[in-house]
Amino acid sequence: MIDKIKKLRDETAAPIHDIKRALEEAGGDETKAKEILKKSGFAQADKKAARETKAGRVFSYIHHSGTVGAQVIVLCETDFVARTDEFQNLGREIAMQVASMNPESVEELLSQDYIRESGKTIETLIKEVIAKTGENMQIREFKRLEV
Repeated sequence: MIDKIKKLRDETAAPIHDIKRALEEAGGDETKAKEILKKSGFAQADKKAARETKAGRVFSYIHHSGTVGAQVIVLCETDFVARTDEFQNLGREIAMQVASMNPESVEELLSQDYIRESGKTIETLIKEVIAKTGENMQIREFKRLEV
């Protein structure tokens, strides 16, 4: 049981008590426990949506051809979370998404399929990071440039 908890903790970054509860509810099945944790994390992310986002970072991506690039502002609640690897990776991935898919608005961007994992939207990607970090996150704006 301890090995399963440790493995799920490494994979999901969920709190240990949530992992224990999910494993018990799933009868020890790790795949089912992951799904339970995912749903729980999304519910927590929805609760955090009203929180004010005062910190964040500007991220950029330039395609290897040098002909397409994007800048995006992603906000979070604290500078501490803005410095985490999860937040930094999220910002880079969203900037790459903007450069690749050329959305016209933040709403369109959020509803687009994530280019690295079809079937997962950008909104879902953000909610996964919210569930890991415990802070609300939002895309304030973006700009795509093309030669």
